[in-house]
Amino acid sequence: MDKNLLEILVCPVTKGPLIYDKAHGELISVSGRLAYPIRDDIPVMLEEEARVLTAEEADAYRKGGSAEI
Repeated sequence: MDKNLLEILVCPVTKGPLIYDKAHGELISVSGRLAYPIRDDIPVMLEEEARVLTAEEADAYRKGGSAEI
């Protein structure tokens, strides 16, 4: 994931920052509890394509770690 791109992308729902989870190939919106997929190196920033995070996953990202699925 291009660091410059990550700096300008925001969650389309909350307009908040995103966390890049390289291990799972997702961009994480903690405040929206959504995980946007990255397909062929392109972030899919559509709410209907996002996976809803569990409370445990959101807490793990909030604490600065990666959530195990």
